[in-house]
Amino acid sequence: MFESVLVANRGEIASRITRTVRGLGLKAIAVYSDADADLPFVHEADEAVLIGPPVPAQSYLDAPAVLEAARRHNARAVHPGYGFLAENADFARAVQAAGLAWVGPPPLTIARLGDKINARNLMKEAGVPVAPGVWEPVPDVETAVEEAARIGYPVMVKAASGGGGIGMGVAHDEKRLRAVYPAARSRAEMFFAGSDILLERFVRGARHVEVQVLGRPDGSVVALGDRECSVQRRHQKIVEEGPAPGLPDGMRPGLHKAAIRAAEAVGYRGAGTVEFLIDPATGEFFFVEMNARLQVEHTVTEALTGLDLVEQQLRIAAGEQVSFAGVRSRGHAIELRVYAEDPFRFVPRPGRIRVWEEPVGPGIRIDAGYAEGNSVTPYYDPLLAKLVVHAETRAAALERARAAVAAFRIEGTLTTNLPFLAELLDNPEFASGSYDTGIVGRMRPASN
Repeated sequence: MFESVLVANRGEIASRITRTVRGLGLKAIAVYSDADADLPFVHEADEAVLIGPPVPAQSYLDAPAVLEAARRHNARAVHPGYGFLAENADFARAVQAAGLAWVGPPPLTIARLGDKINARNLMKEAGVPVAPGVWEPVPDVETAVEEAARIGYPVMVKAASGGGGIGMGVAHDEKRLRAVYPAARSRAEMFFAGSDILLERFVRGARHVEVQVLGRPDGSVVALGDRECSVQRRHQKIVEEGPAPGLPDGMRPGLHKAAIRAAEAVGYRGAGTVEFLIDPATGEFFFVEMNARLQVEHTVTEALTGLDLVEQQLRIAAGEQVSFAGVRSRGHAIELRVYAEDPFRFVPRPGRIRVWEEPVGPGIRIDAGYAEGNSVTPYYDPLLAKLVVHAETRAAALERARAAVAAFRIEGTLTTNLPFLAELLDNPEFASGSYDTGIVGRMRPASN
């Protein structure tokens, strides 16, 4: 195991990685921008390096600056967390070229999965179910119209690169497709390296379920359980839970086998997630994408299994075998993402935090990126914290989540989505466990 790890991220995920790094007796090195100088993750690290101004392109996305910080502070490994440079194959190669351990899958694997069209083709060849769609980029709107006629409306229009729901839209007819296609292409050009667009059939009333996998140094892959992540606004997740409730009889083993097959097809190493859409009308499931990194919602799997996924990532990156013999999932876990955003329109509402009081008690975990006195700036994703609850049953987990949300006090000039989370937990559709990706749109018709 290497002696020191540079955490190439910020906020709650930087704090979470640092906790494990230091718990293993290793030195944690943080990098931070001017805007984040007072945040907890900076003070929790053994060393911290200022790498630039608030704008991400000049700090957290500045690969040379991150590598220089690693060199100057004698880091032996780099953990990218999620977002920023986490799925940047060129950065992963640069880390390895500098003689450092990359805490993630091989750069070639990242590159193969980073293009959603290429990933679709790879999965089809591996026998993983994929939704009807295109097998190469759609170059213009006229081609999109032709392909949509072949696939059948409605269609999902996606940026071939990137993630987080950016560059996605649904077209139910040709008129809407002619509006959605250029918007998706424009956002792809703005946020990602390429502007390629793919089309695939949109599944009405779909459920979004993902499987956590771990690729071991010997080439084998293990599935660590599944998570439901259908609570989304603008195709971005807000709440995740596991195990996914109410899956059709016999589907869970098939999902896990397909996820293992997908990971093996690309030579996966480390922690990753294979995402699927489930069509409730037919009982079919389709590959969506594979995230070549640690997920925001990895905490759900940790609560269910008792494993520390960051520790497993570090051990695999060091060439060690994983530190467990078998996996047993226990109970039910729910993660709620607490954002600095309007709870009705879901737009960012940053500001200064005057009061920060976290709920405490058995089965409650808080992964926070902020504390009392901090300011939430407009430069980054407005995620404040992740509230995770675990209990023996889903009903008990829901009760625990309701109490925890009610007890979480965040006050100041910012606004949070805690009122929405409280409303969601009391929503009969969510409480039943039989919900789909349209649930937030039904609760907030004007938000999507």
